[in-house]
Amino acid sequence: MAYRRWSVDEDKITRLYKEGRGQGRGADYRPWLAIYDVASRGRSHRVVGYKTGRIHHFLSDIGWRLFMHLDWCDDVTDIREQFPLERCETRRIADELGIRHSTDTSSKTPLVMSTDFLVDLLRGGKLYQEA
Repeated sequence: MAYRRWSVDEDKITRLYKEGRGQGRGADYRPWLAIYDVASRGRSHRVVGYKTGRIHHFLSDIGWRLFMHLDWCDDVTDIREQFPLERCETRRIADELGIRHSTDTSSKTPLVMSTDFLVDLLRGGKLYQEA
């Protein structure tokens, strides 16, 4: 488990995108956050996915359990965990709700928010995505 401070600035965000974080599909996908990126004393899991053949990173038992269900659902074609959301969109939503957008405490850089799962589903011959 990581216990170090994970500070973020614009250079680090740019570097993470260049590393391919939050990009790709199937076996080529790299999550925005991996378990070693987040300081935690809680439980985390790294599991090889049946559908993707890659290691998935889960920051909680609930995420791991949902993944175990999704990995065996016939409709599910791809599972991407810790999928990054566009900062311009999350900032717009925060503004509309009248709340502050999450920022790094030391650099004051707006953080890249992520959804726990982005799932591709094939239903009736059409591909859908659900977060």
